[in-house]
Amino acid sequence: MKRVNKIVILGGGTAGWMTAAALSATYGEAVSISVLESDAIGTVGVGEATIPTIHWFNELIGLDEAAFVRETRASFKLGIEFVDWTRPGHRYFHPFGRYGVDLGTVPFHQRWLRAQADGLDRPLSAYSLATQLAEAGRFAKPVGDARSILSTLGYAYHFDAGLYAGHLRKLAEARGVTRHEGMLARIERDSATSFVTALATDQGETLEGDLFVDCSGFRALLIGEAMGAPFEDWSQWLPCDRAVAVPCARLAETTPFTRSTRRDAGWQWRIPLQHRTGNGYVYASAFVSDDEATATLLANLDGEALADPRMLRFTAGFRREAWRGNVVAIGLSSGFLEPLESTSIHLIQSGIAKLITLFPDADCDPALARQYNALLGRDMDGIRDFLILHYHATQGHDAALWQHTRAMAVPETLQNKMAHYRRTGRLMLEPEELFREASWLAVLNGQGVAAQGHVPLADTIDGATNRGQLDQIEAVIARAVPTLPLHDAAIRVLTGAVA
Repeated sequence: MKRVNKIVILGGGTAGWMTAAALSATYGEAVSISVLESDAIGTVGVGEATIPTIHWFNELIGLDEAAFVRETRASFKLGIEFVDWTRPGHRYFHPFGRYGVDLGTVPFHQRWLRAQADGLDRPLSAYSLATQLAEAGRFAKPVGDARSILSTLGYAYHFDAGLYAGHLRKLAEARGVTRHEGMLARIERDSATSFVTALATDQGETLEGDLFVDCSGFRALLIGEAMGAPFEDWSQWLPCDRAVAVPCARLAETTPFTRSTRRDAGWQWRIPLQHRTGNGYVYASAFVSDDEATATLLANLDGEALADPRMLRFTAGFRREAWRGNVVAIGLSSGFLEPLESTSIHLIQSGIAKLITLFPDADCDPALARQYNALLGRDMDGIRDFLILHYHATQGHDAALWQHTRAMAVPETLQNKMAHYRRTGRLMLEPEELFREASWLAVLNGQGVAAQGHVPLADTIDGATNRGQLDQIEAVIARAVPTLPLHDAAIRVLTGAVA
C-alpha cells in the first residue's frame, strides 16, 4: 500500500491550524504537512466559546494550559446562561459537568423527579455545583476523587480566536508544518480517479499532495466547488442566516460563562475575555434588517465598542459527504450550525479525531469515507436537534420568528426525545451523541419541557431517605461555593499575572 506522504490543508484560521497541529502531533515526521493561507483572506474568527471536549484536543497536541490561557487572553467557562428564551423575564443555566452525585442504580435526575412527586420544590439547578459557582462568579477545576463534589464539575474556555489560531500555528510550525502564503489559483486533478493532485497558488507555487483537507470556510473550494459534494439546507428548522459581531471594552469582572439573550429576530451572545468582551447578534434576515440588527446589538453592549460591527452570512446545514475522494472537509466547509451551544470548535476537532482514526492510505478507500461521513453526520444531526429544541420550546414571545419556530414541525428524532422525557423523564440518547444527560436535562427543563412522572425504578427508594440525600447534596454545594476562588483570581493564579 502506498502511504499518504503529503497532506495539503487549504485555509488557515482556527480549522486549518487545529488540523495542522493535530496531524503533526500525531504523525510527526512521517507525513509532510503544508498549509496554504492568505493574509488577504479574512477568517470568520468570532467563535470564541468552547465546550469541555476541547480538553481532548489540547491533550492531543500537548498544549500547555497556562501558556494557552495567557497567550489567547482566555477565560474559563462553566456553562451557558440563557436569558428570556423560555419566556420573557426567565433565565436558566446549561452547566458543564453533572447534576448531583452518583447514588446507585437510580439516576440522580430520577431521584429528583421522585422527590418532586413527594412534594420537593427545589429546582434541578440547586444540585449543580457548576451552576452555583457561575452565579457566584467563582471557578474551580474538577478533581478525580469521586468522593469530592468537585468531581461533578466540567469546564471549557472563552478565547480570542485569532490569537488561538496564531498559538496553534506556532506549535504546528515547530513540528515541521510549512505555511505557504498565497491564494488558490487552480486545482489540479487526476483525470482517471478525479482525485485532487495539487493546488496551484497565485504566487506560482504548486503544492502536491496525497490527501487534501478543505478548511476554506463557507466557500468550500475543494469539497463543494471541485468535488461537488452537495449541501443539505437546514434553514427550515434553524432560520437564522446572519450575524453581526463586535467586541467591546471589558467593564466588570469576567463571568465564568457565556450568555445568550433572546432577541426578537434571534439571539445575542456575550463572551467575556481577559481583555475585552465578544458580542454578536445571530438573526434571521427575513424578520429584521441588517441595520436594525446592528442597532440592537450596539444598544446592548456592556462597554464601548472597540471596532466596527462585522457582518456574516450563512446557511445552517451540512454536507453528508464531508469526505469525498481524497478531500476531507473540516470546519465551515463541511457545514455550519450557529454557535448557540458553542459547538463550532468541537465540530472541527470531531472531524480531526475521525480523520486520525480512519486515516487512509493514498488510495483513500471509499469505505473509510463512508464511515467518516456516517459518524460525522450523526454528530451533526444530534447537535441540530439540540439547537432546534431551544427555538421550538418557547412561550409568550409574540415576535414573528418565535411564532414560526413554536409552530414548525421538528425532526422526528427530537419529537421522540421530548415525548419520552415528558412521560417519565427518560432521556433516550444514542451512545455517540455529543450532548449527554446533564445538557438535555438543563435545556428541557429550562425551556419548560417538564417530566410528568418518573421511572418505576425510582419507586424502589424510600422517599424520606431520598429527600434527605438531596438536601445533603444541596448543602454540600452551598458550603463549597464561597470557599472556591473568584474567577479572575483563578486566571491570575494559572497565568502568573500580578493581582
